Amino acid sequence: MEKKHIISLGGQLASGKGAVSEILQRELNFGIYKNGDYFRKLALDMGMDVTSFNVYVINHPEIDRKIEYSAREYAQSHDNFLIDARLGWYAVPESFKVFLKVDIDVAAKRAFNDPNRKKSENFTTIEQQKEDMIKRYKLENERYFELYGVRKEDESNYDLIIDTTNITPEEVAEKIKVEYFKWLNN
Repeated sequence: MEKKHIISLGGQLASGKGAVSEILQRELNFGIYKNGDYFRKLALDMGMDVTSFNVYVINHPEIDRKIEYSAREYAQSHDNFLIDARLGWYAVPESFKVFLKVDIDVAAKRAFNDPNRKKSENFTTIEQQKEDMIKRYKLENERYFELYGVRKEDESNYDLIIDTTNITPEEVAEKIKVEYFKWLNN
């Protein structure tokens, strides 16, 4: 399989994918493709929060497939970009595949304090945010296994795994760049 100049950035909810992808985009002068933005837009267009939309797409797999395969279609005619998507590694296997993980309590705090999430995830406590994140994680895992036969948390799917719990997005981006250039040159 020929390697492409594409980094697929997957990981757990609020693990820092968005912040890290923006840093990498700027520092590598790459484009960016964000499945999550597309998913959130569809949820809002249908008047749903992201968790309700996760439940909805279980019975509408054509929507899920359209979202997940959109990255594959984009990669067929583009290079030098990042995929910010939980299944980006699956959609574009010739990419450099990165998985970001994070402690659930830290993730819930990050998500709760993220103003960009308030339109589609509006909770009054960090505990509510955490409970919702756990529910979404389970829904996604079941759906991805049912539709694609894959487990996104299976670390053997990735070229690099980073725990972002106690490091900054800048440190994560630097680790990714170092390993990405090693991967390209091997």
